[in-house]
Amino acid sequence: MRLLLLLLLATLAFSQDIKVRKEVLPNGLTVLLYENKQAPIVACRLFYLTGSVHENPGNSGLAHMLEHMLFKGSEKLKPDELWSAYQEAGGTDLNAFTTDLMTAYFVNLPRNKVELFLWLEADRMQNSVLRDFKAERDVVREERRMRYEDPPRGRYRETLRSMIYEAYPYRIPTIGWASSIENLTQEQAEEHYRKYYKPRNAILVFAGDFYADSLLPKIHDYFGNIPAGEPFPEIHLKEPAQAGEKRLIVRRNDATPSVDLYFKTASVEDSAIYALDIAEGVLNGRSGRLYKRLVEEEKLATSASASNNPNKAVSTFSVSVSLKPGASHAKAEAIVWEELEKLKKELVNEREFQKVINNAYAAQVRNLTDMAGVATNLAWFEMYGSYNLYLNWAKSLEKVNRKAVQNAATDFFTKSNVVVGWMENL
Repeated sequence: MRLLLLLLLATLAFSQDIKVRKEVLPNGLTVLLYENKQAPIVACRLFYLTGSVHENPGNSGLAHMLEHMLFKGSEKLKPDELWSAYQEAGGTDLNAFTTDLMTAYFVNLPRNKVELFLWLEADRMQNSVLRDFKAERDVVREERRMRYEDPPRGRYRETLRSMIYEAYPYRIPTIGWASSIENLTQEQAEEHYRKYYKPRNAILVFAGDFYADSLLPKIHDYFGNIPAGEPFPEIHLKEPAQAGEKRLIVRRNDATPSVDLYFKTASVEDSAIYALDIAEGVLNGRSGRLYKRLVEEEKLATSASASNNPNKAVSTFSVSVSLKPGASHAKAEAIVWEELEKLKKELVNEREFQKVINNAYAAQVRNLTDMAGVATNLAWFEMYGSYNLYLNWAKSLEKVNRKAVQNAATDFFTKSNVVVGWMENL
């Protein structure tokens, strides 16, 4: 207990030492800087707030397609020269990804090579040339086939996601629908790039061994004169309450039997999200209630987990159970509901409650020593509204009481708010 107390005190002290410098350039570029001299490395991140929420079924996959195309060089760089420039400078963890809300480009660089990121990314923001569009479109189409169409759980999960959201564009898959990918045009991609891959829709983050007073003027030099670009049209859609329980059953010869439950919850700004984080901690993990019931006691499953997934506008809470061969889907689902009902009827016991809080602090102190994780999370939560959501997450959990957990479970874990999926093996 003494060791745990010391760890938590160290976590609190370390969290309070996290001083992030934020500046918004006149053209709208948001800059977040966190100095940390623990290693001569800087985690560099550039997030563009363009993702599948800004698409419709007819052009789904456009943001993901542009993620690929922006590695095709620029007016100054031939294809692959951006990759080789970063690698020759000692860059590691070089990659990009697209989600429903944004597209991220990232690399970790030695501290004396950070200006290279400024040069390359300012060039990519202004001068990208979308070469070999049709060939890359074929690559993306094949990626979709390999990730979503051939694997047993690919289309299953994609269909579940489309069932969760009725109105809000989270229902659009980030990779795009197959028929949409096949019909994307270079003209669509170029228009999207010209309008939106611009400073007002971007978050630039550095975390690691640098001096903000020296880096900020360089950021102004490289990015300050780039036109702001256009804002995305505001999304006015609100996710309606479900009319009732939804179910999907998929039967395949190569399926791993499973039961999945998804509940729509509040947006990331809502305090209920923290209570649901406590609920996740109580249910999840090898010492959590789901694993104990389904894996250890009933021996129905090989794994059982819960996940609180905060997001803008509307979030989700999910439970996933991988079943043993021959195990009953109905029985496993009934046990999940029993455990969810317990959260509604009984206050979480004090020991479980405090354990979740302690684990949250321990996880945060581990994360705050990883500059790549810090940089990504600063950008991610700034996208949600403020990087302070990330820095204050564990402290916000401390404000939650056991009654709030019970209330959140009562509000969200209902039959009329659930999407249930079963994967069955033929």
